[in-house]
Amino acid sequence: MTAARIPPIQCLLTFEALARLRSVTQTSEEMCVTPSAVSHRVKQLEQIIGTKLFGRADFSLTVEGSEYLAHVREGLAMLQKFPSSAAAPGKRKLRLAVTPTFARSILIPRLRQFTEAYPEIDLTLQVSIPLLDVVAEDADLMVRFGTGRYADMEHVCLMKDEVTPLASPAFVREHGPFLVAEDLEGESLLRSPLEPWRSWFAAHHLDWPEPIDGSQFNDIGLMCDAAAAGMGVALVRLKLGAPWLERGSLVRLGSNTVFGGNVPSPHAHYLCWRTGMMDRWECAAFADWLKKSIG
Repeated sequence: MTAARIPPIQCLLTFEALARLRSVTQTSEEMCVTPSAVSHRVKQLEQIIGTKLFGRADFSLTVEGSEYLAHVREGLAMLQKFPSSAAAPGKRKLRLAVTPTFARSILIPRLRQFTEAYPEIDLTLQVSIPLLDVVAEDADLMVRFGTGRYADMEHVCLMKDEVTPLASPAFVREHGPFLVAEDLEGESLLRSPLEPWRSWFAAHHLDWPEPIDGSQFNDIGLMCDAAAAGMGVALVRLKLGAPWLERGSLVRLGSNTVFGGNVPSPHAHYLCWRTGMMDRWECAAFADWLKKSIG
């Protein structure tokens, strides 16, 4: 006699979430997977158990689906009573590759919440700048900053941002006033391949080329420190630049309504992982916590 196949836990978790939320989009956000992955997991579950779980496009359950949902929730509740730390003594290891300024400005100020909520997880942070091919090896999860086109990995968008020119108060007093965008002509513009000026120029109808002279940085935090030291004007994402703005070491140029409003960055931060990595509960737990923490 052939033993019945037990469905993968991620299929069961996805089924429970979709039955509860009745939305593929919301389920994909909660599970930190793509909408197509949600559909694939539900279809896989239906094939394994041999019955249709959802009857209509509004994700109402079939009779069999309602009965199965009750069993799934009962089973998940039982599993929650016996955390994996009891079955496997010792802490679970999670290796996270993260971009440096995201780590300093966004992750580190919140990280104590995670370590207190999940004391059974040992988190290792490694610096990574994938946009510049500075990549940490053997990471379980990766925070990438870029366009979001990652064919080699599954991913979910963590944080979009807007950019605006920032400088030190002393620099603004000496070189200002900055009343319109054109007032940047001839000023020292700090450069980074992570945040090109051309998108900001174009948004303000300036046909200026990308600057090729002046100091350049491969880390936004270092560029913010340089701007705070009076070296020039930096184009900075507001969420990442928040610590410098809050301390007053960097300020915006002029008035947003006159000098120019914020411009959406062409890049965003994404959490990335190899297929199958979210089957590890510590990875799924961190991904869920991170999205909710910064969302």
